[in-house]
Amino acid sequence: MPKHSIHLTDSPQSGDIESISRSLNEFNIQKTGIDDVRPIAVLIKDPETGKVIGGLTGRTSLGLLFVDLFYIPPSLRGEGLGSRILAEAEAEAIERGCRGAVLYTINFQAPEFYLRHGWRVFGDVPCEPAGSSRVFMRKDLV
Repeated sequence: MPKHSIHLTDSPQSGDIESISRSLNEFNIQKTGIDDVRPIAVLIKDPETGKVIGGLTGRTSLGLLFVDLFYIPPSLRGEGLGSRILAEAEAEAIERGCRGAVLYTINFQAPEFYLRHGWRVFGDVPCEPAGSSRVFMRKDLV
């Protein structure tokens, strides 16, 4: 009789994700002796409501900035806001001791934006719809 069961879900509870993350972080700390995982966010808030309407989220860990999500509302694009947000996240990552950064985007999203800011492509994986791909990018911060 199995000691453990496996459950597939498309709606994990936040505690489930936290448990896996905590266990993986503990393992990494045991292996590296480094306990430096920290979330990072640079948020755009509506000035009237205070509601978050865009921005960048990610984390720093083991000397790397990981950009997970980055969204600028269409009405705010083209004003340099994205550049300022990315620069702020990169500067904070350097303050935290990061030497590099990684992210992925989709070829119809913003690879050109990142290329203009010194990021380099290191991988490309086809995805749907046909002709699309996930573009994996990196940047040396120092």
